[in-house]
Amino acid sequence: MKKSLLILSILLTLTLGACKNNPENQQVSADELVEEISFASFGESISQEEAISKEEMATLFENLKPGDTVDVKFTSTVNEVCQSKGCWMKIDLGDQETMVRFKDYGFFMPKNIAGEEVILEGKAYVEEMSVEEQRHYAEDADASDEEIAKIIEPKKTLSFEAKGVLLKE
Repeated sequence: MKKSLLILSILLTLTLGACKNNPENQQVSADELVEEISFASFGESISQEEAISKEEMATLFENLKPGDTVDVKFTSTVNEVCQSKGCWMKIDLGDQETMVRFKDYGFFMPKNIAGEEVILEGKAYVEEMSVEEQRHYAEDADASDEEIAKIIEPKKTLSFEAKGVLLKE
């Protein structure tokens, strides 16, 4: 009888303890829930706070010269993704776009996210892209031989090295 009473006491204690730690009874703020559900994270962990708009990013790029670099976080829409392996993206800045590569090629993006909203954090800079590099990216984007042949001179590009990306789900 004492053994039954001891087992019953242990079971009762475990049951009451389990009810106390039940996740359904825990409070979660709306911000925590939205951030956890709304974004897939790639690369380093970043937050959505303090991201500037694509219009503000375009203005920032206007003031950069080749060789300048600025740390920034902004939100915009994906125009295009490398169809070879997701190793670069082109991001909408209104009348122009920025070429995004990923820090140390440490991560890649899904290839089917054109038109999706993203938040990017990293370094913005302006560079001159060689003909060879432009052709390489055109091949990655499945451009035709005629389109690739039309690339005959270097061009100034708005570039971005992302250390982390949030993809709105």
